[in-house]
Formats: sequence, C-alpha cells, structure tokens
Amino acid sequence: SGFNSIGHMDTMPRGRNQIGHYKEGEEFIQNVFHVLSQIFTGKEKSNLAICWLQYEISKVIQCLQAKKKKKLKAQGRKSKKLAKNFLKAPDNRNNLSLWKLYAYLEWLLGNTDDSRKVFDTALCTAGTGGLKSAQLCSLSLLYAQLEVELLESTEGAVTSRAVHILTKLTENGPYVPYSGQVSPVNVLKARKTYEHALQDYLSKTADSDQDQVNDTDQLVNLVGCYALFQYLTVGIDAAVLIYTQASEKLEVSGSQKCENTGENFGILNFPTALEAVTLQHTNLLRFHMKISVYPLNPLREALTEALKRYPSNQSLWRSYIHIQRKSHSASKARRFFDSVTRSTNSLEPWLFAIQAEQMRKKLTEKVQRADVGEIHCTIPETGLTNRIVALFEHAVQSENGTHCPLLWRMYLNFMV
Repeated sequence: SGFNSIGHMDTMPRGRNQIGHYKEGEEFIQNVFHVLSQIFTGKEKSNLAICWLQYEISKVIQCLQAKKKKKLKAQGRKSKKLAKNFLKAPDNRNNLSLWKLYAYLEWLLGNTDDSRKVFDTALCTAGTGGLKSAQLCSLSLLYAQLEVELLESTEGAVTSRAVHILTKLTENGPYVPYSGQVSPVNVLKARKTYEHALQDYLSKTADSDQDQVNDTDQLVNLVGCYALFQYLTVGIDAAVLIYTQASEKLEVSGSQKCENTGENFGILNFPTALEAVTLQHTNLLRFHMKISVYPLNPLREALTEALKRYPSNQSLWRSYIHIQRKSHSASKARRFFDSVTRSTNSLEPWLFAIQAEQMRKKLTEKVQRADVGEIHCTIPETGLTNRIVALFEHAVQSENGTHCPLLWRMYLNFMV
C-alpha cells in the first residue's frame, strides 16, 4: 500500500510518527522465518533461531528507544514466548548462544532478577570449558557487562557480581551463583590465569592458520573479559593497557600474514578481531566517562584512529557524533569528516556528517527560538542549511550515494 518500507528500517522523523515496523512488512518477515524453520534441520535450524531472536530483540530495543510502554509490553510477551519455544527444542537445550539472547531479552524488558536466573542456569549447565570455550566466554562477558552498567561508581566494584562472574570463568570448575562476596585470593589467581591465557592466544594467532574464525572470536571475548576484569579490580588505565597490547599484536599478525601469503582471505578475520577489540575499548572509555571524571581526549583519539581504519563502522560513528555534540567548535569534526570522505568509498561518513550538521542546526534553532525575551545567540545559524545541502549534493554524487534510497529520502525530507 503506497511507498512504505518493508519490516524494519532505521527510523526517520516524519511529524510525530516514526517510520518503523509496518504491518505488511512484519507479516512478510514472520512468514519467511516460519517457512525456513520447517525446511532447515540441525545446525542451520539453530542458526535461524538465533537470527530470529536477534530480530525480535531489535524490535524490543526500538520500542525502548521510542518509549512506547504498551507496545513494549506486547512485544516483550511475544518475544519471550518465541525464545522459550526455541529453548524447549531438544537440539537447542545446550545452545549457549540462544540462552544468552534469552537472558539479554529479559534484561532489556527490565526483569533483572529473571535475567540473572537465566544467565546462572546457562552458566551452570555449560560445563567447565573455562577460557577455552568461546561460547562460555561470550556468555560471561555479556552477563558481566550488563552487571557493570548497573554500577554507579567503580568504588567497591571488586566485590561486585561482575567480578564474581569473570573470576569463576577462569576456575574451570562448575559455576556457583553469586553469594555476595568475592575472595581476594581468587581475584589474584584469576588475574594470573587471564594473563597467561592472553599471552598464549596472542602467540598462537601469530603462528597458526587453523580454526582462525573460532580463534579470533575467542580472542575478542578473552580480551573483553580480561580488560573488564582489570577495570573493576585495578582501574581504567589497566584495562586500556590490555586493549593496546592486544591491538598492537593483532596489527602485527595481520600485516605479517599479508606479506607471507599475498591474497590470503583467512586474514580477513584479523581486521574484524581488531575492529571488535577497538569497539570494546571505546565503549569502555565512554562508560567510564559516564560514571566518573575522566578527560575526553583519550576517547576522541581512540575514535579518530579507529574511524580512519574502519570508516563504515556505524557504532564508532555514533560514539564520535555523541562526543562531538559536547563541543561548541565544529571545525575539528568537519575537517575530520572531510578527510575520511576523501579517503574512502564508504557511505557511512557522509551519512553521519549530515546527521552531525542536522543535530547542530536543531540545537541552534532551539536556542534561537527559546521564548525568554532577548536572546544573544551563541552559534550563528547562517550557512548551516547551505552546508547540509552541499553535503547532500556531494554524497549523492559519490558512486555508492547515487544508489542509496536512504540518502535520497533524507535529502528530500530535509528540502521539504
């Protein structure tokens, strides 16, 4: 019916409505999932279940962002029912990825205690793989990250639930739910175990070529767990050190592989591991700035370095725009956007440059229209509209921009 987006498209403001999940598109997507789930068996079916649940979680997050409580309740019920049905299937009972998504779903819906029970159950049934099991590391990392987000400061974090989870992961024994304290001896032992495990992995990735995908995934989880552990038990500088060590080692490994093998597609996993580690690093810095006083420069430097290397990473761009909004000088950010758009074919830098200017324009208009008598405008508006139009013009002339419906829609929307 008319021009509407199918299923899930990133929202664009349109009056009071948001373009979100259309009914017809939603039905189409659900039908595809249902048909495929009857065709697939075994591992493929489990992977499909994971994709389906991730899609449901994306809808829950959208309801949370739009602050629609009624819709969130209904969506939450549907998503939970689906997750429980997946976990009842005999093939999926020990699938830690599905347990992880179900626990995350409960957490997003605000059922913290239920979510903890699901995480604890999954960890108890997961066996004793410890740091060698990629799925166990990934599960523990998410659980610890969610717990850390509840902390109001890092004081006393040594005895927190997050430290308990990360310590238990190193012990290779059965998991025991948190009882309210963590023994200092276990913390010291865990630090040694993490240190040795990381050294082993970094030396291994430099030498071996086998099972690379699993190895790099595992390395990212291991670095995440160790850095978070150091952050809670020692401090932010200790965590940053881990990320720096891992990144340097991965860069060297990646470049050596390139020289040795010429066109070796296996090394494509190294950049992805490096990108994931960089993302963890910037996210931790952002979190730390939220709960304590910390200079902005380390985060800004980390983000600009990362974006030069990964110009199409949307999460990094979002963080960059978020920190740039705090500064009144736009020139530095503009110069940076300009240099990145010149050196890459990716469309993301254009889209985010436009978004940053639109946010600035919105802020300026808000200041100018404030109804408080005489206003002395601090940021002159002149030229912002022309600048945005110029950015759109350049973006739609680029090879990828010409074929991007979202960009054209944004341009039309802005001109209207």
